[in-house]
Amino acid sequence: MSSAALPLTRTLTAAAPVRLSSIEVRLVSLTLVRPFETSFGRTDTRTVPLVRMVADGVEGWGEIVADQEPLYSEETLGTAQHVLADCFIPALLGRPLSSVEDVAATLRRFKGHRMAKAGLELAFMDLAARSRGLSISQAIGGTRDRVPVGVSLGIEKTIDALVEQVLAHVAQGYQRIKLKIKPGWDLEVVRAVREAYPQGLLSVDANTAYTLAHTEHLRQLDAFDLLMIEQPLAHDDMVDHAALQRALRTDICLDESILHARGAAHALALGSCRLINIKIGRVGGYTEALGVHDVCQTHGAPVWCGGMLECGIGRAHNVALASLPNFSLPGDISASKRYWARDVITTPFEVAPDGTVAVPTGPGTGVEIDHAFLDEITVGRRAFTAP
Repeated sequence: MSSAALPLTRTLTAAAPVRLSSIEVRLVSLTLVRPFETSFGRTDTRTVPLVRMVADGVEGWGEIVADQEPLYSEETLGTAQHVLADCFIPALLGRPLSSVEDVAATLRRFKGHRMAKAGLELAFMDLAARSRGLSISQAIGGTRDRVPVGVSLGIEKTIDALVEQVLAHVAQGYQRIKLKIKPGWDLEVVRAVREAYPQGLLSVDANTAYTLAHTEHLRQLDAFDLLMIEQPLAHDDMVDHAALQRALRTDICLDESILHARGAAHALALGSCRLINIKIGRVGGYTEALGVHDVCQTHGAPVWCGGMLECGIGRAHNVALASLPNFSLPGDISASKRYWARDVITTPFEVAPDGTVAVPTGPGTGVEIDHAFLDEITVGRRAFTAP
């Protein structure tokens, strides 16, 4: 493939386009080493849709973070497979594509389904960067060779069990601890963890479990010197979040409410939050993720990289994204072994004693697929070829 074929810039650049020869969607089944519980449910296993693109003998891989049920968002494993097969992939195959912005522009006429779109953007970015011999971090303007990381800990059966998990992860070097909370599992939990972990960065994530009627209750969290309260109110709300933020000393961080750069600008203008969590799958891929990053940087609002229980492919994309300059807070990236006994990449991600993860420097994502293991855990596969 010509090195001029796939420009990697923030804006569309004219160049000789390429045509994708094939796109494969593969479903793999992974079991978590420890169940993960949030305010909306418990996860023991994940069926992960992976996307593989090929053009001129170069391949790229992406991951789709949709779950089996519409709990985090309206997207599901089923809806992702439907829109990929019936809408998105036919629109891309055989069409000239010069950059990841072309992928976004081609799919823009289709409303929503951002997680499915993200899987395609991620795969194309990996392919494009590999074709140029660049890492994705280099391609998007990353400035770090290591990124600071935190860990997200789910709801446990007892507070003592959670405290034990907190201390274990602090000992592993994680720079920030995030606790999942919900009504009935909040104040006493945070108090116990703060007593055991008095000086470190601590945040909580409600995953939309509260309403504005809980304002006085949530104000009690101000006593624990938290880094942030993440997404306390409804997933589609900004007005009530602005009212809540005025009532709290602790910074609110929005997650589910931010679907694109425009939404980030609105949230910051309204005062709905002071921080934003960027999940590349939630916003639809690199195009919007870069846009959210830039909007927040312009407004002086720090961002950090959220996680969606990704395997090594999605995690590699997250690490590349988190190398951008405004990702100034530890993200939910974590070591591969935090979630999986065996990852789908040959060299799993590790957290160093200083609480950082190395940004891969090889072409594309910088990771290689463990094809033998991938074949073992594949539970579904569908290939699409260009006319």
